[in-house]
Amino acid sequence: MNLPPSSSSSLGEGPLSGIRVLEMGSTVAGPFCGRLLADFGAEVIKIEAPEGDPVRTMGKRFHGKSLYAASIFRNKSILSLNLRHPRGRELAADLAAQSDVLIENFRPGSLESWGLGYEALSHRNPGLVMVRISGFGQDGPYSQRAGYGVIGEALSGLRHLTGDPDRPPARVAVSMTDYITGLYAAFGTAMALFARQRTGRGQVIDAALYESAFSFMEPWIPAFEKTGFIANRCGSRLPESTPNNLYATGDQQFIHITAMGDAVFKRLAQAMGQEALASDPRFATATARSAHVDELDDLIATWTRASSLESLEQTLNAAAVPAMRIFTIADIFGDPHYRARGAIVQAPDDDLGSVAMANVVPRLSHTPGRVRHAGHHIGGDTRRVLKDRLGLTEEALNELEASSVIRSADSQAQTAAGEGRAP
Repeated sequence: MNLPPSSSSSLGEGPLSGIRVLEMGSTVAGPFCGRLLADFGAEVIKIEAPEGDPVRTMGKRFHGKSLYAASIFRNKSILSLNLRHPRGRELAADLAAQSDVLIENFRPGSLESWGLGYEALSHRNPGLVMVRISGFGQDGPYSQRAGYGVIGEALSGLRHLTGDPDRPPARVAVSMTDYITGLYAAFGTAMALFARQRTGRGQVIDAALYESAFSFMEPWIPAFEKTGFIANRCGSRLPESTPNNLYATGDQQFIHITAMGDAVFKRLAQAMGQEALASDPRFATATARSAHVDELDDLIATWTRASSLESLEQTLNAAAVPAMRIFTIADIFGDPHYRARGAIVQAPDDDLGSVAMANVVPRLSHTPGRVRHAGHHIGGDTRRVLKDRLGLTEEALNELEASSVIRSADSQAQTAAGEGRAP
């Protein structure tokens, strides 16, 4: 698959151009929030611990480089700063004083113990928007518990709904709840910046992993309160939306068909050569179809097993019935629609030349976001950021590096050379 390069327009473009973000989060939720803001033009300075963000140990590696970090750290300046050191915290506070947004996902109270809480930082910078991402929120009896996205997902009820009913709860093989929370946090950031235009003041965004996942339980919250119904795992079927399921084909593959609307179901019945199904009292309405879901799924499954996947796709597409085979990542790289839309781009990378990653979404017609570069090394921008933003001299930077307050790309390269490996 020939992938389009990322745009080569100037760094300052995008709807968030002129917004400076200090990212102190780690792993997935905080960095994803920062990545979304960076994609749309914000200047994002990521403060990374000298030992590296844990996300650099996740996912696959190529020639010693974390491919996950190449994507989730894209478009950011990487500043390696030791926040355990008092001088490191002073530098972080100085940078926060010049920033519009600060993203953090430490355990609640950690920043306050370092003198970097919102009250202290907003005293110097009243317009600061602080994005606080945590497992369980900034208060409440669980607030001090350790938690990752999947732990919040377990508490939210969403994990209970994932998988097949006769098996333990499953999970999606990505950090789904971290991404959900990072997306909510970025949305909250945009709203807070919009409000600041009117008030001149920043505010705190409290984005909890469990609450973000819980919000996706929307259909089942009033259902339990009014009827006592406890939703459970339904496998590939979406409950109370019929038909909406995965069906086996005659060539041992699978196709997902969704035809819950009356008009769409009528077209499906015609495509199946069983027009009478649309007027059958068991299937004539959406609620009736859900009441007889097993019977209808059996009828559809019998039909799909008599044809190949390709034949079914052609028939259903011609009938305007939503249906799709299940794509692997290999399928995606070879797909003409992905290619035509430029959904995967090649981001310039200092080590690999370029690396493929998902393009920016959503697409804005006049002020689109773009991928400018892949994620840099630990400390790749340390010296430049501290020179440009805080006016530190080379002598001061050398002293900070000698005291292990900062780490720069130069020191990383020297360490790597001494160990006989590529940086």
